[in-house]
Amino acid sequence: MAVSDTVTDRDPELDVLRGLALIGVCIMNYHGYLVLRGATPGDGLLARVFDPWRGPLATRFAAVFVTVAGVGVVLLTHRARSSGDRAAISAVRWVLVRRGVLLFAFGWFLDWVWPGTILFFYGAYFLMAAALFTLRCRWLVLIGAMAAVAAAAVQWWSVDRMHHGHDTSWLLQGESEATKSPRDLLFDVAVRGTHPLLPWLVFLCLGMVLGRRLIDGRLHVIARTQLAFAGVLAVATGYVLRDSLPVDATLRSTFPVDRGLLYVLTTLGSTAVAIAVVGPLARRWSSSAPVRWLAVTGRTTLTLYVLHVLCFGLVVDWLEWVRPGGLTTSLLFAAVFWVVAVAAANLWSRVRPLGPLEWWYRRFSRA
Repeated sequence: MAVSDTVTDRDPELDVLRGLALIGVCIMNYHGYLVLRGATPGDGLLARVFDPWRGPLATRFAAVFVTVAGVGVVLLTHRARSSGDRAAISAVRWVLVRRGVLLFAFGWFLDWVWPGTILFFYGAYFLMAAALFTLRCRWLVLIGAMAAVAAAAVQWWSVDRMHHGHDTSWLLQGESEATKSPRDLLFDVAVRGTHPLLPWLVFLCLGMVLGRRLIDGRLHVIARTQLAFAGVLAVATGYVLRDSLPVDATLRSTFPVDRGLLYVLTTLGSTAVAIAVVGPLARRWSSSAPVRWLAVTGRTTLTLYVLHVLCFGLVVDWLEWVRPGGLTTSLLFAAVFWVVAVAAANLWSRVRPLGPLEWWYRRFSRA
């Protein structure tokens, strides 16, 4: 799919990916937060699949979201970058900085009521993107790889120190929600939060590289097939190595909380498969009602993300209509929310093409 010089960070394929990714984020969040409030996680196959901390779906939807953000950054900055005009590049760089600061600040406050929110990490990604978008692909690949290796190195150092009787909880297990100290905030964003720059910067860089291929037309059918094959191979390789490497279990972990190289490898693989498969299907069935509904939902993800937080607080914590139960309760709760949310987003689209928070966000961060 070639993209002209009039391209923006809005694309139907990306909107569908955003919509699907946020559905997954909502399911995993609702299940995880209900477990934290006393729900029974269960021990069956489905319970292991939907385990929000150690299951094969844990953070995978969020990783797709961050990768799509990287693609969107490239589409947004394409005209300025290709023109070589320093003034245009500076202007779009400040757009990214303002968006990053807004999301970071709003996400920091939201973290008080929804600990672990991705929004202030998302703001940090945009701040990093403001510095990275002019770099060549090989530098983006190198920076992403360095972020993954650095995260694994921090984890290895922590494990080694603990084996020698030293406490490393100050680095990897702090609670910024409790202390609100600048050091905790920095460590949360960089290394120990739910979606830290190390290693999550690799997903942003992957999106920026794929965005470049989208623009120059090199992400064609054969390339997408190769991307899907590489993704499947990465996932399979990661899980085989997890079960065969003779090293500490933490260092060969595929769990998000351990932030190891195998976690990054398997998550990159699943993300690549999602992008390679969903895009062609979204274009093939672009006129169908479900795809159109998902695309509209994808243009309203910031609003719906905040609404899913407020809905949980209202229905679970205040009104107590939903009590912590098993996985069925979580899935049903998430399904009901998304039926209502998708309907509301499509009704709102008759008034404005973007959600209310998206409109505010773009209004106060535009050039």
